[in-house]
Amino acid sequence: MLTAFARAFKTPDLRKKLLFTLGIIVVYRVGTNVPIPGVDYRNVQTCIDNAEANSGLFGLVNMFSGGALLQITIFALGIMPYITASIILQLLTVVIPRLEALKKEGQAGTAKITQYTRYLTVALAILQGTGLVATARSGALFQGCPVASQIVPDQSIFVTVTMVITMTAGTALVMWLGELITDRGIGNGMSILMFISIAATFPSALWAIKEQGSLAGGWIEFGTVMLVGFVMVGLVVFVEQAQRRIPVQYAKRMVGRRSYGGTSTYIPLKVNQAGVIPVIFAASLLYIPALIVQFSSSTAGWATWIEANLANPGATAHIVLYFLLIVFFAFFYVAISFNPEEVADNMKKYGGFIPGIRAGRPTAEYLSYVLNRITWPGSLYLGLIALVPTMALAGFGANQNFPFGGTSILIIVGVGLETVRQIESQLQQRNYEGFLR
Repeated sequence: MLTAFARAFKTPDLRKKLLFTLGIIVVYRVGTNVPIPGVDYRNVQTCIDNAEANSGLFGLVNMFSGGALLQITIFALGIMPYITASIILQLLTVVIPRLEALKKEGQAGTAKITQYTRYLTVALAILQGTGLVATARSGALFQGCPVASQIVPDQSIFVTVTMVITMTAGTALVMWLGELITDRGIGNGMSILMFISIAATFPSALWAIKEQGSLAGGWIEFGTVMLVGFVMVGLVVFVEQAQRRIPVQYAKRMVGRRSYGGTSTYIPLKVNQAGVIPVIFAASLLYIPALIVQFSSSTAGWATWIEANLANPGATAHIVLYFLLIVFFAFFYVAISFNPEEVADNMKKYGGFIPGIRAGRPTAEYLSYVLNRITWPGSLYLGLIALVPTMALAGFGANQNFPFGGTSILIIVGVGLETVRQIESQLQQRNYEGFLR
């Protein structure tokens, strides 16, 4: 492994890409620590040091921003507006015929959809930035912190607009940095920045578990959590690599004196075809009732029930509903992202067929049948991985935002594997041995 890294840096083109990517990462991490104007930085740090205030509803978004959200920095919104915009455009592509036609136009259509995604990202950044400023001004960003209402001392319109514009500009800059990595660096830029944001929270979260432990100065809890984390990483790697390969045979065709086709290939259907998106959807949907209660400050019976059940990660209702939502969104996302009828029509158009299955509608029905069969274990796997921090690690001071939790591990492993594959492919083009032997 170390030899492969050395060879990667000895290759001039690859070395430039790696160094460029590392430079963008440094710029991104610097931006996550620069506070925006109008914020009392000392009060923010006081609230962050308050353990009770730091475990609120915004923990998941704070993890995706690399801890910048709760610090209210220029990159406080991080990459989340872009992720949300990308998911919305992907869902609308299935619903709106115009977007579906653009998707089929190839590179020109993809560029147009990317432009729409940028516009939507800026709009969502303005909306989320306004919400974050309003939450910080009301003191609801850090529940239980004595100085939470003093985070924004000057609550004038000018200061509020300045804060929103600064965070929106920060989101646009993050989006641009991600596109620079994609064009001139290694890997997918947005995924790399998300990887860095999550990985940046690991040291502090692990050290907090050690500090809260009681056995041998917390080292036993620390070692146990690390062991569980390694086991989870191994499980995620195993399942993420698992796929069902459906063989496809292409018939021979004679065009003039030349023979075309006659080759064999396969359609790879991953066990976890939906990735981490069902977990994000389910977590976001569960946050909505708790946010409504938080902003309404109601003490009615329904508000009390939501705070005791849906807003409490350890409550039975929260666990069951979270699991069911993940399973539902896994099937929902797979249904809109993979169209068996379209795949079957493309195969029929180019003379391809699955051995033993007739081309056309029977092929589409067979693909749908196989997809449903492998989505069940994939959705159950996602649900169990997402619930591990809540159910198995509560005794070590962990919460739903524990670094070895489902969302963070799925993203870390997925992005890591994809980036390593890209580096290896470039190494193999230059007759070097890659990382994966």
